[in-house]
Amino acid sequence: MPGEPSPRPSGDLHSLTRTGPDPAGGARLRAAILKLGRRLRAIEVGSDLTQAEFSALATIVRRGRIRPSALAEAEGVNPTMLSRMLSRMAATGVVTRAIDPEDHRAAVVEATAEGRRRHRKLRKVRAHRLEAALREMPDAERQAVLDALPGLESLADLLGQRWQ
Repeated sequence: MPGEPSPRPSGDLHSLTRTGPDPAGGARLRAAILKLGRRLRAIEVGSDLTQAEFSALATIVRRGRIRPSALAEAEGVNPTMLSRMLSRMAATGVVTRAIDPEDHRAAVVEATAEGRRRHRKLRKVRAHRLEAALREMPDAERQAVLDALPGLESLADLLGQRWQ
């Protein structure tokens, strides 16, 4: 109504309304997600793999046997850089390269048992650290984070479907 003050952003996920996001909501949400991602990626488990190599390994573990070209696209890296990464990863024993059985002109990469073990270990350590941090939060804030999970999962799916 004219003359009434407009509602102030609450600074939480509830500031996203049916009529559209609070002007700062999208940027703030993005910043929080990026910060969480950086902090989680910084957790290493005494590995000789780089962050980019761990990311590629996670994609290989998740997708199974994959062509390097598809992996380069999924990881957003150029094929030459990925080839170097895969050589290092093969040398550390976390992936193997082979001829694509469906197209003998192409190659595929696959995670080894050691690669899957390292991936599981890193995921477990990161999950435990995240759970520990959640336990340190005040109850109301922790519950707000947990309550937001279904919406965040839907948002991730929506972004993956529409804007890639």
